[in-house]
Amino acid sequence: MTCEIPGRCVHAELATSAIDVAARLEELRLSAPDHGAVVSFQGTVRSLTKQGEPLEQLVLDHHPRMTLVSLQRIAEAGLRRFEVSAVSVVHRCGAMTPGEVIVLVGVASDHRREAFLAADYLMDRLKTEAVFWKRELGPFGERWIEPTERDTMDRERWNEEDAGN
Repeated sequence: MTCEIPGRCVHAELATSAIDVAARLEELRLSAPDHGAVVSFQGTVRSLTKQGEPLEQLVLDHHPRMTLVSLQRIAEAGLRRFEVSAVSVVHRCGAMTPGEVIVLVGVASDHRREAFLAADYLMDRLKTEAVFWKRELGPFGERWIEPTERDTMDRERWNEEDAGN
């Protein structure tokens, strides 16, 4: 966790193995001792595709530098946009099976409302802007997946001037 401004910390990580959710949330809690709220979101691999087919694996291909920079920019934008004391984004890459945690977003703030809003904002940005190439594998074979129209609409509702940061 980097705290360049006292009381304002940010962490972005590209994980190649299972995310230790409890450890990451404890790091977040300790990074902002004066907060009154900690909000977290865990995204997990579904067992079925959006078409209702069984999913065996989700593979997130990435570019080590570009992907990490995209995660850092999104995390920093969340810290700037909201009155929060700490933001943590941990995103998996590689092959994952149903039930595994893909992404962990944590936000600490003085009050819950800002923390919830910041976490929602971060997820909308991650779904549409994080640099990953996603494939799903199952009995149907293999196919690439893209953000949905709903993902794009969720992202656009923030209507921000700092898009892409």
